[in-house]
Amino acid sequence: MNNQEEINLTLVRKGKVRNVYDLGQNYLIVASDRISAFDNIIPTIIPNKGKILHKLSMFWFDFIQGIIPNHLITGDFNTFPVKLKQYDYLRDRAMIVKKANKINIECIVRGYITGSAWREYQKSETFCGINLPPGLKESSRLPNPIFTPSTKNENSGHDVNISFADMVKEVGEEIAYKLQEISIRLYKKVNEYSLLKGIIVADTKLEFGFYDDQLMLIDELFTPDSSRFWEICEYKDGRSQNSLDKQYVRDYLEFIKWDKVSPIPVLPKIIIKKTLEKYISVYERLTGKKF
Repeated sequence: MNNQEEINLTLVRKGKVRNVYDLGQNYLIVASDRISAFDNIIPTIIPNKGKILHKLSMFWFDFIQGIIPNHLITGDFNTFPVKLKQYDYLRDRAMIVKKANKINIECIVRGYITGSAWREYQKSETFCGINLPPGLKESSRLPNPIFTPSTKNENSGHDVNISFADMVKEVGEEIAYKLQEISIRLYKKVNEYSLLKGIIVADTKLEFGFYDDQLMLIDELFTPDSSRFWEICEYKDGRSQNSLDKQYVRDYLEFIKWDKVSPIPVLPKIIIKKTLEKYISVYERLTGKKF
């Protein structure tokens, strides 16, 4: 672990990218420069990646106000308590949030067919129990965005796609329909905006929780780690796309034929450089701000 990450606070959870610390009444969520692929943490950091994730999430939390409350209290380092200001590492990569109880469902919205959805579609013309139109190609735009939840396999830790009916069994019908409706609304709003910036949001992953019995959006939001971003000017269905997100790293690991079993390899400098360039490009184009 990068020594800068050593923070003398109670660590609640260390995720693939984010560390969550207990502040008593609230949580501190810190976006590291770690990167993961295929549910494995890669032993190579992408310098400043965590700052891009943080700043882009902050932008979107502000952008989607009015649709659903979120857990953010502040992401401005200058407003942090004095005990946190000794850690300059937290600047532009940490947010203080409400202690929401996470719903253990990842809410995925897909506007285009790619990844695991494309692989399943080729076999059955379905995905997550949803019948899809015949004749779709890889990366085709779907007639309407679809909601495809997933959950974690307790034994492997890998994401597992589930049907909406299975989600209802997990969280109840009322919450399931509410999460579906809100997730699709968020996707449509952000994708409409992104298209104006020359970027397609092919799909995204959202997470929710409850705080004082109120449903709210938590974690990160429409980042290159949680979403697929494609260039409109280069988009063409029938093939994979030139991504502006973590897919670039996945594609490299597929190219070198990593077996997803042996230790995950270190990334070459050129892959680190190109990945960072893609993340910065997405941030600057979507926010209109220089990184």
